[in-house]
Amino acid sequence: MSEVFFCCFYGFATITGDFQPKEPFLDIHPPNRANRLERGYILKNRDTLSTFDCAAFLANAGLGRKIVELKPKETFFSQGDLANTVFYLQTGRAKLTVVSQNGKEATITLLSAGDFVGEESLASIPGLRLATASAVNSCTALKIARDEMARVMHDEPAFADFFLKFMLTRSMRTQADLVDQLFNSSEKRLARILLIMAEFGKPGERDTFIPPISQETLAGMIGTTRSRVSFFMNRFRTLGYISYNGRIQVNRSLLNVVLLDQLPEHNAQKPLLPVIGTILKPVIPIVETILKPVIPIVKTLLKPVIPIVEAVKRKLSPEVGD
Repeated sequence: MSEVFFCCFYGFATITGDFQPKEPFLDIHPPNRANRLERGYILKNRDTLSTFDCAAFLANAGLGRKIVELKPKETFFSQGDLANTVFYLQTGRAKLTVVSQNGKEATITLLSAGDFVGEESLASIPGLRLATASAVNSCTALKIARDEMARVMHDEPAFADFFLKFMLTRSMRTQADLVDQLFNSSEKRLARILLIMAEFGKPGERDTFIPPISQETLAGMIGTTRSRVSFFMNRFRTLGYISYNGRIQVNRSLLNVVLLDQLPEHNAQKPLLPVIGTILKPVIPIVETILKPVIPIVKTLLKPVIPIVEAVKRKLSPEVGD
């Protein structure tokens, strides 16, 4: 009994720092709390000395994960499927779409290499897919089972940090999309989507040629009609913001539309009335000359009507006064 009491007393006194033996038992913990804080023994993972390679984990198949290849328009998963896997997009482009009960399809977001797809399956209670993920062009992805994804996030802090950074970036992107939808014009929203697809602003080499995408898809993403998208695209090409010969190429000058809100046509529309007045100025005398002989005829036709109108006005005036 005395040995048990002494062990409990030693454990409590070691935590508070009141008891400091000359030789600590088993040499497991440092002798006092201050040294333990300095050396990082409190709340420190036992496997901190081991290194985990996130890139190697996401690049290779293994237990609970396999590499899949998809052709354009093939689906990773469909809306309403069981959410039990997560995909890591290694190469290619993909998109997330939802379909309403009326059958109307809308594109939520575009995905590129380095993005996770289907992370909603990590929820505490697995449910059904809320959207459809499909390949825009040829894609290679790592398919990770839900249990394996949860295990590696729990056991490997390095991977948990990596996934948390991705989720924060995704959250910031979603907020930016919401602000863009609420406050920017459809033309500016289209410019932003094209820049995102061309990966402007990302480090390293970028491909200014965006993947093949229909004007219907772009219209659904920015919330407008296909005819408006066609009008804006022709306008961007005329201004030199984009060029396409089979594939659409986005030029750096398109950044001015998003960052500086510079559209030459917008500035030209402000003095629109003076311009119209200048154009019509030489036409006004011609119109007056044509209408001059017509005015007496109109007066003659309206002459019998004027007394009737005045009589009606006199009859109604007392009623209005009452």
